[in-house]
Amino acid sequence: MAEKLLNIVTVTEYNDMLGVETLHPLVSVIDLSKAKPMHHLRHTFSFYTIYLKDEVNCEILYGRGKYDYRKGSVICLAPGQVIGIEDNGEEFQPKGWALCFDTELIHGTSLGRGIKEYSFFSYNVNEALHLSEQERVIFLDCLNKISMELRHSIDRLSRRLIATNIELLLNYCLRFYERQFITREAAHSDVLARFEELIDNYINSSRPLTEGLPTVRWCASQLCLSPNYFGDLIKKETGRNAKEYIQSKIIELAKERLLAQSKSISEIAYSLGFQYPQHFTRLFRNIVGISPKQYRTQKSG
Repeated sequence: MAEKLLNIVTVTEYNDMLGVETLHPLVSVIDLSKAKPMHHLRHTFSFYTIYLKDEVNCEILYGRGKYDYRKGSVICLAPGQVIGIEDNGEEFQPKGWALCFDTELIHGTSLGRGIKEYSFFSYNVNEALHLSEQERVIFLDCLNKISMELRHSIDRLSRRLIATNIELLLNYCLRFYERQFITREAAHSDVLARFEELIDNYINSSRPLTEGLPTVRWCASQLCLSPNYFGDLIKKETGRNAKEYIQSKIIELAKERLLAQSKSISEIAYSLGFQYPQHFTRLFRNIVGISPKQYRTQKSG
């Protein structure tokens, strides 16, 4: 049986589902404690949604560590992402806050031009942002500013001010995620160690010959992380993006094979997962500064 999945198309439709007033068709700030009781459901949104899950206990498992901020778990969803669980017949009262805004609201604004910077919209739920009490106060203050603007009579600056305040909230989320990456340094070091082991095991197997080079998406899936969160983690831990880091690991192994084996450069390229030897040569030259042939000649001479 196909899984039942509800697509909620408009902000107004979501407000109606929750039984709350629509003040603006493209944006809504919702106090979930004032929404009507609901049943669980699997659903997607056609707009951006940010939840502050204000439950008593926000403890989650992350990697091999346990983190508990007690209050303030923030989940950010881009349009099209699936959230929720199947209806089990249980009725529940949601708690916390939700901010919903349609892409139409931010077209032509600074936020619209920079929305891709907020990569956390594509993080998995288990990669949620966990706020300290002070951060929670700031987060709610931003929601309050947006809510006040929604209740203000509409004028020529309304859309700009709403978008600006949403952008302010998202920038604070960037700051809070920066803090979270630091406070989870031990867990992230463990991820980095497992990532390096994953690449080593992959390259030293026969898989590159049949499956090609390891991708960022594949590495993230093996580590149970979303590609965006994984990429941001690697960037913060190493100073390089995940693709560059994978490439550097492959080139380091290529150096060993160029000097330790009698295989041709083409054979080494294929064994590393390159579809064409010239792609290997181009990447090697970009990273090392010389061609594989020149490297082998210089180091063997």
